[in-house]
Order: sequence, then C-alpha cells, then structure tokens
Amino acid sequence: MDIDQRAEALASDLGADKEEVRADLQNLLEYDVPVDEAVQSLRRKYGGGGGGGSTPSAKAVGEVTTEDASVTVTARVLTVGKRTIRYQGDDFTIFEGELADDSATISYTAWNDFDLEPGATVTVGNAGVREWEGEPELNLGDSTDVTVEGETLEVPYEVGGEAALDDLSPGDRGVTVEVVVAEVESRTIDGRDGPTDILSGVLADETARLPFTDWNPHPDLTEGASLRLADCYVREFRGVPSVNLSEFTTVTPLERTVEVSDSAPREAIGPAVAAGGAYDIELVGSLLDVRDGSGLIQRCPECNRVIQNGQCRSHGQVDGEDDLRVKAILDDGTGTVTVVLDHDLTAAVYGGTLEDALEHARDAMDKEVVAATIAERVVGDEYRVRGVLSVDEYGANLDASEFERVEESAEDRARALLSEVRA
Repeated sequence: MDIDQRAEALASDLGADKEEVRADLQNLLEYDVPVDEAVQSLRRKYGGGGGGGSTPSAKAVGEVTTEDASVTVTARVLTVGKRTIRYQGDDFTIFEGELADDSATISYTAWNDFDLEPGATVTVGNAGVREWEGEPELNLGDSTDVTVEGETLEVPYEVGGEAALDDLSPGDRGVTVEVVVAEVESRTIDGRDGPTDILSGVLADETARLPFTDWNPHPDLTEGASLRLADCYVREFRGVPSVNLSEFTTVTPLERTVEVSDSAPREAIGPAVAAGGAYDIELVGSLLDVRDGSGLIQRCPECNRVIQNGQCRSHGQVDGEDDLRVKAILDDGTGTVTVVLDHDLTAAVYGGTLEDALEHARDAMDKEVVAATIAERVVGDEYRVRGVLSVDEYGANLDASEFERVEESAEDRARALLSEVRA
C-alpha cells in the first residue's frame, strides 16, 4: 500500500481531511519514523485511538519493548551526540545517545532539538518506539514532549560518555575518548556528494587500539598527537568497533601524553572468537595446517583480491600480480582460527623474497612447492600471533601483524592458558 492509499484509508477511518493526513504522514516518514509508528501517532493526533489509546503508557526504561507503539519514560540523559544524516536526498541534523533509569538503558534518536543535556533528568512523553539492531529505541519527533525535572534521578550508569577504547561497542553515540593518534592517512572516497576527503587510521589508549574515520577532517589529527575527542559515534568495522568523527566532534589537544601499551591483550581463541572479534589481540596456539591458497598467489591489480586462473570475481580476466601469502590453522584447545600472513611475514617464514619463490617454483615446475616448503617449517610448532581478529559467517580470521615461534615451555603455556580460560 503506497502513501496515498494509506493516507486515504487512515483519513476515512479518522474522519479527517485526506490531504492534511497525507501531509502529516509524509512528514513523519521523511523523518525516518517507521510507518506503523507514524500511523499510530496520527491516530492519536486526530483522536482515533489505536495502540492503547491517545495517551501513551508510562513505563520504566527496562519495560519498553519493540511491541510498544509509543511510551512515556522518566529517565536520566547519559549521552547526547549530534550528527548529520541523509534521508531521501535531504540532510537532517539529529541528536542521539542513551537514556537510563534504575532499571536499564535505552538508546534514542531525536529529530528535533530538545536541548537535551547529559545529566539532566527528563520526562519524555509520547516517544515512538522502533527496533534497532534487535533492541527497542526511542524516537523523539514532532509529537514528543520533553520536560526537564527538578529532581535528579539516581542511576547506576556513568553520565557524560567518557570511555576508554576497550569500553566502546558498535552503536554507542555521544562518546568522549582521550587517545593517541597511532596511525593516520588522508584518503579521497566516492562520497554521497562526489569525491570526499576523509582521514582514517588507528587510535590508541592505555586499554586498546581501534580504527577511526574522520568524515570532516580535523587538522589536529596528526600522527602521535594526544587528543580529547568529544561527541563521537561508533560503528562496526570488520566485526570490531570503529570510532567515527563528524563535523560536530570537538577535537582538543591534551597537555598530557596518553600512555599506550606496546602489547596486545592475550586471550584464548575460543572466547575471543565467541566475543565476535577484536582489533588488536594476541593468540597463542599450535599451527596445525597450511591451507590451500598459501605460498605463491596472484592478486587483481584493480582490487587486490586473490584471483584464480587469471579471473577476478569483480573485474573478470586480468593480468594478475604475483604475491606471497599464508593461510594457516591455529589451535589452542579452546578453538581454532585461520591466521593470514601478509607478504612480509610470509617472506620471513619462507626465508626468501618473492623473486626467490618464483625461481623456486620455476625450478620445480610447480608453484605449490613454495607452500609445501612453508608448511614443513611451521606446521606442528607453537606460535604467538598478534593482529586483527574478525568473525563472520565464513569463520574466524586473524590478519597477523606479528608472527613468532613460542620459546616458552609447554608447562608455562598451559598455566597461562588455564589462567585465561578461568578468568
């Protein structure tokens, strides 16, 4: 049913003017209000009931479900973020973050500026409810009333969005971090308004390292700078949190230098995979096998993907570029992961350059001899591997930045593993 048909049916049911109902419905849909919620909102506006009457029920935050059309909650504002989104060709400035009472937290999106401030206690009346990543989220729009309460509601949650990198999760909004810019590069991408300059790289603090993207390049984001980044939002990138900066993010140089650990947290493979990935992690285990697609490979010169028989899945027949890679299975008794070594790490394991590997394959008249040589050198030994762990429907992969044979005793390794599993 299109918007005209829905507006006509709704106007008929409510005894209201069709054009007026259509204009109101179109306005709500343009603000990304789900259609069922928009219909309920108009029923309330025109006195047509539905969804439990014209007055939304007052609920504790923990009682709100995706089955609710609209609710009234009294809660503490934990965070307030601000950014611009594009919807149906138009730009909208939205406000988003988290609210909480003593029962739970809930995320919100406000399509109007309600002057929300972190720490304020507010009663949010007639807030729409939608499902966001499987959880209820409040939508604050034209029909929502926000009243600031005089008495502060005590909640068992931190106010203000201050967080360490290892506390961040995809979906967080309005967060503030103090970090070092570990890596940064300027890139031009094909953005929504054509070629767009952005910054991307890696942020670090005492707890973790995470990737970032600055969609409105801030000049203070230089390598090695210690900065306070206020009003960031977090997305998922390859299964791990990614910090995003917008035009509303405030970047302030710090007088102190943020300390950064040179080591990555060591975890058992099973729990690490179950957690869904990590940007910087260390795993230790036995290398059981070197998989097909290792040794001498060819990549597409356009997209850098590995190709088979000169065929790229995206670009068809191409002249492949020679490269080295290892894909190996690491096991520590709690789980397995596919470790991927890049050109440099593979060359170190192989003990020769790409040119050496090509000559080796020509002499043997078999390119598989390179992978076989690597397997002879690594299979059966214990390795410490550091890198980016990603988990998806195809399995768990660790893109390695460090790959070292373990020299510690088996007894020490077993004791460390048991300690990590029990923790």
